[in-house]
Amino acid sequence: MLDIFLKIIPFFALIGLGYGAAATRFFAAEAAIALTRFVFFFALSAMIFNFTATLEFAQVANVPFLMAYLIPSLALWVVATIIAIARKQSAGVAAVEAQCAVIGNVGFLGIPMLVSLFGERAALPVIMVLCVDLIIFGSLIVAVITGSRSRLGVGTIATIAKGLLSNPMIMAIVAGLLWSAYGQDLPPPAAEFLTILGSAATPCALFAIGASLAGKSAERASVALWISSLKLVVHPVLVGISALWLFDLDPFNAMIMICAAAMPVAGNIYIVAQHYNTAPQRASSAILFSTALSIGTLTYVIGWVQ
Repeated sequence: MLDIFLKIIPFFALIGLGYGAAATRFFAAEAAIALTRFVFFFALSAMIFNFTATLEFAQVANVPFLMAYLIPSLALWVVATIIAIARKQSAGVAAVEAQCAVIGNVGFLGIPMLVSLFGERAALPVIMVLCVDLIIFGSLIVAVITGSRSRLGVGTIATIAKGLLSNPMIMAIVAGLLWSAYGQDLPPPAAEFLTILGSAATPCALFAIGASLAGKSAERASVALWISSLKLVVHPVLVGISALWLFDLDPFNAMIMICAAAMPVAGNIYIVAQHYNTAPQRASSAILFSTALSIGTLTYVIGWVQ
């Protein structure tokens, strides 16, 4: 396990550097927001486009792979929701907790880390996991929160569609697949431009995660630890059972899927919770705790699947 820990610690060191820079106000909160936008709209999107431009649609639309991830994730989402409601939480709060239990930081942390550790071959399974998270669960939480307020209707569908179409990671995946279908190589200047831009994604994304964590506050540590245990332990175990035994996937793809499932809670859940004024502090606490704890859990999971 020590060799795995030594491989992943540089990634968390970059997160720690971003956290320290923002916590000491050497890196202003406005700068952290600007860096996150740069990664989200430009650097990470360029990296994703580069990967998907070499793929075929049939590779991404791998139904057994998608179902092997979706089924256990959806099952955990439902269980987490039921448990939250049993604790007398509202449907909206329950949806936020369930989202935290299932959706990991696959974009900002998973893609840079897993591609760096396992090579570009890891990009395809990570991107497929990201598609499920963004399209299925990103739509689900909006539908549940708005539906719990008796506002589910055409407006909700329009909101979901707008969110999907304005997400640069989804658009990068679509654009990459369209270019792949076109069947031509990118012009050398464009390819070099995207390579340079995409290479900024890893350090900037990790630094941005740390800087954003500095602005998060903890609320009800017991609930945050419960959610973190679902995300960091239960989710990868369920996905592992599904991928390795129920669907008997290719061992490499199953390994990457399990590692992606072990990522800490995604930062964009806080944005959604804040937008709908539904348990933003709970999401914030889950992100903070799970990211800190994932240094140990990711080491174990990556060591276990290799």
